[in-house]
Amino acid sequence: MVCVFPAGAWSPKRAPIMTKWAAQVDPKLPWPDYPRPQLVRKDWLNLNGIWEFQAGTPDDPVPAGQELTGEILVPYPIESALSGVMEAHDRGWYRRKFTVPAGWAGQNVKLNFGAVDYEAEVFVNGKSVGVHRGGYDPFSFDITPFLKGSGDQELIVRVFDPTNQAGYPRGKQTSNPEGIMYTSTTGIWQTVWLEPVAPISIANLQIVPDVDGGKVRVRVNTAGAPAGITARVVARDDGKVIGSVEGKADGDLEIPIPNAKLWSPESPHLYDLEVQLLKDGKIVDSVTSYFGMRKIQIADVDGKKKILLNGKFEFQIGPLDQGFWPDGIYTPPTEAALKADIQTMKDLGFNMVRKHIKVEPARWYYWTDKLGLLVWQDMPSANSYQGKINPRPPVDTAAFERELRAMIANLGNTPSIIMWVIFNEGQGQHDTGQLVDLVHQLDPTRLVNEASGGKIFGFGDIADIHAYPAPKCPPPSSTQALVCGEYGGIGFKVPDHMWFVDRGGGYTNAASAEDLVNLYAEFIEKIRRFRDEQGLSAAVYTELTDVMTEINGMMTYDRVLKVPAAEIARANHFAFPAPTYRTVIPTSDEKPEPWRYTTTKPAHEWSAPDFDDSKWTEGLPLFGKLKGKGTTPWATPDIWMRRTFNPGPLTAEQIASLVIKEVHDDEVQVFINGVPAFDAHHPVESYEYRGLSAAARQAVKPGAENVIAVHCLTRGGGQCVDIGLSERIPGK
Repeated sequence: MVCVFPAGAWSPKRAPIMTKWAAQVDPKLPWPDYPRPQLVRKDWLNLNGIWEFQAGTPDDPVPAGQELTGEILVPYPIESALSGVMEAHDRGWYRRKFTVPAGWAGQNVKLNFGAVDYEAEVFVNGKSVGVHRGGYDPFSFDITPFLKGSGDQELIVRVFDPTNQAGYPRGKQTSNPEGIMYTSTTGIWQTVWLEPVAPISIANLQIVPDVDGGKVRVRVNTAGAPAGITARVVARDDGKVIGSVEGKADGDLEIPIPNAKLWSPESPHLYDLEVQLLKDGKIVDSVTSYFGMRKIQIADVDGKKKILLNGKFEFQIGPLDQGFWPDGIYTPPTEAALKADIQTMKDLGFNMVRKHIKVEPARWYYWTDKLGLLVWQDMPSANSYQGKINPRPPVDTAAFERELRAMIANLGNTPSIIMWVIFNEGQGQHDTGQLVDLVHQLDPTRLVNEASGGKIFGFGDIADIHAYPAPKCPPPSSTQALVCGEYGGIGFKVPDHMWFVDRGGGYTNAASAEDLVNLYAEFIEKIRRFRDEQGLSAAVYTELTDVMTEINGMMTYDRVLKVPAAEIARANHFAFPAPTYRTVIPTSDEKPEPWRYTTTKPAHEWSAPDFDDSKWTEGLPLFGKLKGKGTTPWATPDIWMRRTFNPGPLTAEQIASLVIKEVHDDEVQVFINGVPAFDAHHPVESYEYRGLSAAARQAVKPGAENVIAVHCLTRGGGQCVDIGLSERIPGK
């Protein structure tokens, strides 16, 4: 059942870029589908749509019976374009009216929220129903005692979100977007709905597949249930009953699943469940759900700890998925948009995704279950960034544990989730051992990653390292499986599909889609060697989409694919033909040739072809040291280098295939004949091939003298630079 709230003066705002789905949003009823696929009731009333809204202050009285000053489209965050507000307010008021359907007489009325960030107090007909704190948790209130006899009922929601002013879990949200931190989400950002519930009802289900035992365990937890209530659980496969059980409610029930069809990314088979509560043989409540039969474990394979799915090693490869949208921020514009992200990951040949320090709406997990994508579920960070304008208050450890418990309880039935990631890097990391023990206790069926890229104490199942841009493998472990939880970050700009016209980059940058694919394939080849030689179990590429200043996605922020999906899929299946390279300018690992260099800042035109570098010093690469080796010492922060080269006769196709071969620490800029050819702002610890800019390729003069010029800056720590030029010859 739906409740249509007529549109008045509301209209959407426009963000710098919008997805194609923004135009498909129906303001009369956005997000119309039932929001909780694993606990579905037949009768319900969707409260999404246009509500009254106004910003708030700490001392506001409850605006009961008062029309608010503006409008907002629920369930889009206050800061989002699709909300129609697109302003930052840490406090706000929502108001609307609803009518309880006459057919619900005699039942309790339950008000449900998918999520509100961060604090929500709910009022019905002017009276406070309750307060909930936690930006990622679904919550409900029985509002039956607060309802009037008939007619319109008034619903008001007060919201408060301190964002980075408090130590609550907030993921990548900030009040001051910059760098790797993004627009905040305040207020209602998931579906709001009503449903009639019997006084004796099903509160929730706990579903645990037991592949080894050939059964599924189901616990039917109840609300308001006196003695004598029984539960009946029926399992179906494509409509056919394959097993059933009846027994005491609030206890474990088991259904044999003979010859189970195991769930995997290649075959994401799901079984249906029907659950009923019975009193004196009569049904008093019923819901539907689903489950998948799958098993995840760490086991020895060839003397190394590896992640096994259903008893077999399957290398896991997937993207980092931030879950941000240019028009809806935390809320996808439509379910079609949400599903499209997951289908794109499948099309790219990924079998896994790391859901990065965000918890998604329940329907996102339904589609990872349905389409078949393994999920590493991060706990949202409570202390996500260190910067001058983004303060880091002390972590609210009680709030962190409370929301960690809620996340595991709310998502525990999701077959696609195979791993809980407690911390991202060192962001708010605390009490690691105790929290690993807690998560193992709450859910002994899944893996626990103590800190992806953070401090690894050996408490969890996973040793997880982050490396940019090239992947790395953690040191060997006798107790933990090895994974590279983040790598890559290849930036590629797509004009007219960027949040900022003149800002943004990656950990390294590609000049074309072809260069991006080839560099990605190089990284995958490194991963293959880590898998085969060191026992790496998984790798996570940064990232699925661009987000604001980050332009290192496989897709733009507005979800335009940057590369041919089939090419990335071939690489992900370790079937991308490796290119070969013809040397034009050798590096020190080939046949070093002299460069002229200076460590004193030269004149502005130093990269121009006709610049006089005759007074510069001559030296051989490698400049500085790489892994203890180097030819020409370099001890200052900056070094400038130049040399001439003749590439010989080149066709247009060969010029288009020219690439830089380079290693550097920390930042590097390369020019050809004075034209910017390549730049990177993060160190690279092994030689990699990088595409030239289109302008630099056009500046190359075949069969003539050319000048290549380099500037490298080190910020401390390692210090090296070596640059070459090669022609990439596609593999066959």
